[in-house]
Amino acid sequence: MSNAIGMVEFISIARGIYAADQMVKISDVEITTASSVCPGKYIAIVHGDVAAVQDSVRVGEECAGEYLVDSIVIPNVCPAVFPAICGAVMPDRVQALGIMESFSLSTMIIAADAILKSADLQPLELRLGNGLGGKAFFTFTGDVAAVETGVNAGREIAEDKGLLVNAVIIPSPSDRLIPSLL
Repeated sequence: MSNAIGMVEFISIARGIYAADQMVKISDVEITTASSVCPGKYIAIVHGDVAAVQDSVRVGEECAGEYLVDSIVIPNVCPAVFPAICGAVMPDRVQALGIMESFSLSTMIIAADAILKSADLQPLELRLGNGLGGKAFFTFTGDVAAVETGVNAGREIAEDKGLLVNAVIIPSPSDRLIPSLL
């Protein structure tokens, strides 16, 4: 059962690819995504049971050596985080819109998990570094009160780490904006 997610971030693309290979060889985990991200970094995100993800991330950190930027393991992650990372979420409808932006990819994953656990929300996209100069953002929807609760949960995490760029709530987004988000 895939109830944990782990990520290792590298400042070397070559070392990241090598480490991702080792990470999946050492443990029974699946790659959620492994790719280069701006500005010239590499991330490997895996999922599986908690112990397997912890072992995999430990191996990734060891392989990274001096090329390690950051790593995380989130046990009991909200299942909706996985499709959001892949951008494969199509909500029933977009009500209020929440947008959370962070300077850190790992902080954004932690915040997205907290956001989705805080209220009845649907993820839209969890974008990690691609075309963002190394930043990350998370978009999500629900009723206005739920989005406010989610933004507050995410803001608390990102501000505590000093990595919040911005957080915005759009109570009633234009129908002309929605297609650009999906």
